[in-house]
Amino acid sequence: MPEFEYSHWDGSQEFTPQSADELFDELSRYMLDYGEEILDNLLTWEEEHPDLVQKLIDQGYVDQDESGRFHVTPRGVRRVESQALEALFNVTRKDKVGKHETEFRGVGQTVHENSKAYEYGDPISNLNMHETLKNALVRQGGGSPIDINQDDLVVYDTEYQTACATVVLLDMSGSMNRYGKYGQAKKVAMALQGLVRGRYQGDFLQIVGFYSYANPMTERELLYSAPKEVSIFDPRVHLRINLDQPPTFVPQHFTNIQAGLQFARRLLKRHPAQNRQIITITDGEPTAHLEGRDLLLIYPPAERTAKATLAEVKRCSNDGIHLSSFALIEDYFYLDLVNFVEQMARVSGGVAAYCNAEDLGNMVIDSFSKGRKKRRVL
Repeated sequence: MPEFEYSHWDGSQEFTPQSADELFDELSRYMLDYGEEILDNLLTWEEEHPDLVQKLIDQGYVDQDESGRFHVTPRGVRRVESQALEALFNVTRKDKVGKHETEFRGVGQTVHENSKAYEYGDPISNLNMHETLKNALVRQGGGSPIDINQDDLVVYDTEYQTACATVVLLDMSGSMNRYGKYGQAKKVAMALQGLVRGRYQGDFLQIVGFYSYANPMTERELLYSAPKEVSIFDPRVHLRINLDQPPTFVPQHFTNIQAGLQFARRLLKRHPAQNRQIITITDGEPTAHLEGRDLLLIYPPAERTAKATLAEVKRCSNDGIHLSSFALIEDYFYLDLVNFVEQMARVSGGVAAYCNAEDLGNMVIDSFSKGRKKRRVL
């Protein structure tokens, strides 16, 4: 994986992109690692190289509000997703992503190699006109006009593609800032958004960031996001925070997997999709959990927090939700983290995996594909 070093541009190196596309791609690569703060550089560029910024505006990748601040447009977000999908999943190679076939048949993606006789309920939009006309000509012995009846109709066979509701839980704790882990995980999440939009329009997908709390993110908020900065450095922490009367300062950089799972479970409960799944990407054991209306922040990781998190895992499983958990062990083999995600898998009957950031993309897409194929009976 290439390494990037980010610093404020001092004008000593001339940057002359060949196109607005290349300029925006360079900008978005830094945004994957550092988030919204990268857009502040456009203010400097606007003063020193206004033509560069105007290229981005003219191409529709960024816009500027009345206060002068720059924002990435929906078109810009779509380009980042598309680039992430192409880079991570290599969609041009059928052996990587393909169409995620299932054993069921019905309305779905058209398969032009296979055809079948029309049955009531088959979409006429999938009509194989060549075979239909041939059947009619054979039946009537040639001649014109061609009289087509229902027995002549042939439609392209289709793959059954199950509707699926997916929540991706993305760790935003302070440790995700190291070794480009958060940038790579965010890239995977954005690629998954592009995949769902392009191939599985009937699916539901929500990205949820978890740290001391847990919050859903829009596509733009995901692009703008960054890990929470470590704000306290005590070797031991044990804080209880009442959520109804929180103090002015609450450390944000802890790892609250339980809150993420709880939010995802309640969200998925409202969706009637046959398949529902939660994909968790993390690099640490849980160090925060909820007890009623209290938030507990405990470091080093405590058994109390682990039990509360695993209890929520069990609730998700009882609701028929499939869980997949991915532990990022980029910089060292963190045995306790591996053990914890394996406990999550044992409790839920789901999937646990540990990998580095480079391998995350293919593993997540494979888990997503398998999770959406199965028909679940609750």
